[in-house]
Amino acid sequence: QVQLVESGGGLVEAGGSLRLSCALSGGTFGEYDMGWFRQAPGKEREFVSAINWSGDRTFYADSVKGRFTISRDDAKATVYLQMNALKPEDTAVYYCARRGYGGTFYSAGEYDIWGQGTQVTVFL
Repeated sequence: QVQLVESGGGLVEAGGSLRLSCALSGGTFGEYDMGWFRQAPGKEREFVSAINWSGDRTFYADSVKGRFTISRDDAKATVYLQMNALKPEDTAVYYCARRGYGGTFYSAGEYDIWGQGTQVTVFL
């Protein structure tokens, strides 16, 4: 069974940093694009960042550009999200997902395997 497990969330003061990790087990990793999404209370799930299968293309939501960095380590079957200069509006449950073939990187509907999510809370 293919599973994604996120870790690294927590409580952080505004301006601080966190690094999220997402490890895949039970399936192949290196041939798939990967993404991060987030969902705040009362809001829809939104795209945060994605990285293509070879790691040479990355994508970011405008709200996190310049602050977040996505990367991957295929040997560890893990994708990371380094989050710097965190703001209270970054507070959400963060989900990683494996993208299926074709379609846009930005739409949650294009991703077929999802993790359980990890909570990130940023306070002033």
